[in-house]
Amino acid sequence: MQSWVRTPIAIVVALTSLGAITERVREPDVTDTEIRIGNVMPYSGSLQAFGAIGRAEAAYFEMINERGGINGRKVRFITHDDKSNPSTALELTRDLIEKENVLLMFGSFGTPGNFAVRAYLNERQVPQLFVASGDDHLSDPSLFPWTMGWQPSIREEGRIYANYIQAFYSGKGIVALWQNDHFGRELFRGLQDGLGDIARMIKLDIAYDTDEQLAAHVSVLKRSGAEIFVFAGAPANLTKVIRRAAELNWHPVFLLNHMSSSIATVLKPAGPEKALGVITATFLKDANDPAWKDEQAVKDWLAFIEKYQRAGGNDDSAAMFGYAAAETLAQVLKQCGNDLSRDNVMKQAAALENYQGSILLPGIKINTGRWDFRPIKHLRLVQFDGRSWQPIGDVLETAFARAPD
Repeated sequence: MQSWVRTPIAIVVALTSLGAITERVREPDVTDTEIRIGNVMPYSGSLQAFGAIGRAEAAYFEMINERGGINGRKVRFITHDDKSNPSTALELTRDLIEKENVLLMFGSFGTPGNFAVRAYLNERQVPQLFVASGDDHLSDPSLFPWTMGWQPSIREEGRIYANYIQAFYSGKGIVALWQNDHFGRELFRGLQDGLGDIARMIKLDIAYDTDEQLAAHVSVLKRSGAEIFVFAGAPANLTKVIRRAAELNWHPVFLLNHMSSSIATVLKPAGPEKALGVITATFLKDANDPAWKDEQAVKDWLAFIEKYQRAGGNDDSAAMFGYAAAETLAQVLKQCGNDLSRDNVMKQAAALENYQGSILLPGIKINTGRWDFRPIKHLRLVQFDGRSWQPIGDVLETAFARAPD
């Protein structure tokens, strides 16, 4: 009799324990059919061109859902317009967590906005994954273990340009034109850091605030007599700068930030002959580069853009960025299996090993670890020959993972 009584009691205890485990593993934000993901983007305002990142991400998850979702669950991607306002970003992020019950925040754009929400998300232990910012401080697990970057470091990109200049143009004068915000400042500081004791090679640098000033700034930079020109700014501004330099018959060694290096949306509008020889450091394929026209990954991208036209144009580098970042998050969620706790999401995000995204350049792979929250740590220098990007040298390391002291 006692044995008969103990058996159902044991079953009840086991089922109760299983329920507790299920509640712990599958947090309230996840159901058997849905995973909710939050995001904020500048769909309006001065940086609205980068809203293409969010539109491509939304379209990517729509495609994933049509294919059955991730491990049997559909992804509900909830994205809002923060107009590049950090206060708005924080308000919207709070709503996404507390009212819309998202499991995690993914891919939100911009350094100021991500800084604004970082403390809140880390206090609540909500993953802030693959932020669309190259600031080093958004990839420091020793201080913020719930925040992880994705793209290479902006400052390290500046250092790569400095190393290239020292290797091939030692002693030549340098000028720089940089967008007067956190992004432009970080890249310029990286250039200064990389030059080190010979930063005196920089004859002049100008921080610009509005595109109306660009023509005058380029004229001033030319008059400096410098042979090397470094630009860090928005794509539309680079188009204007290339045109203005050509009008002035100024042909310096021209280095530009990779987020403004699209052949279709920047170089062609400027005039391919005017952009001949420009150099950048990048990690993504350019869909308008004939070098990739026969690759299956680019064919898949073009088919994706054709079907999901709201994602952006087939040559939009910002849209490709969003597509590639969403692909990385999908891989993390696949690795999570049925354990969609926030703890496991971060564990799997920190366990990416030699993951080769379809849009990444050959030789550039994604690796993360416990103390390595910068998934993409390589860039490749390339030069525009009027039609295609030609590689310069080997793939370059931009950052090294290290444990805290």
